[in-house]
Amino acid sequence: MTDAPIAPDALDLVPGEQVLLRFRKYDGGRHWEAETGVWLGRDAHGFWVGFPEGTYYERPGRSFTAGWGSVSLFPAAGWAATFNRDHDDTEVYVDLTSEPELFRDADGVAVAALIDLDLDVLRLRTGEHVIVDQDELVEHRELFGYPDELVAKVEADADAVLAAARAGEAPFDAATPAHWFAVLDGLVGR
Repeated sequence: MTDAPIAPDALDLVPGEQVLLRFRKYDGGRHWEAETGVWLGRDAHGFWVGFPEGTYYERPGRSFTAGWGSVSLFPAAGWAATFNRDHDDTEVYVDLTSEPELFRDADGVAVAALIDLDLDVLRLRTGEHVIVDQDELVEHRELFGYPDELVAKVEADADAVLAAARAGEAPFDAATPAHWFAVLDGLVGR
């Protein structure tokens, strides 16, 4: 097997198959990781991976076990969206990223890999929509040497995601993530 990205259809993934989540920083350093992702499928928006309640997430200096389930969308775009069920504060958390890569590692396990590009768009349980971590973008632009074009793209993508989420456009509507939660529940027996 190779670590080269290929189209999700070419991997012959089956619903319920394990997917490792690997976020990295622009310099290649580790960021958030999770071992227990579950392949859900794909639709017109991209590919979907579920993370059951009890999923363990870690990054250097921080880890937690989620007391809620989530489904994540990985579109062919510069962001990845996580829809949380029963999270106290955040209903939707969108990471601005590189375009996701999906591949099988040397052990044949599917991996969803992305580069975190700092900005995040959140839909809070209060209904408020915000862009956060602008300070990280400024700091990492200097530290990692982000090209001006990359910064402009990340900022434009964040604005576009914010507008779509505020408008409730799919996939930020209620029905789209609800469908994928139903798939996850069917696979993990909730």
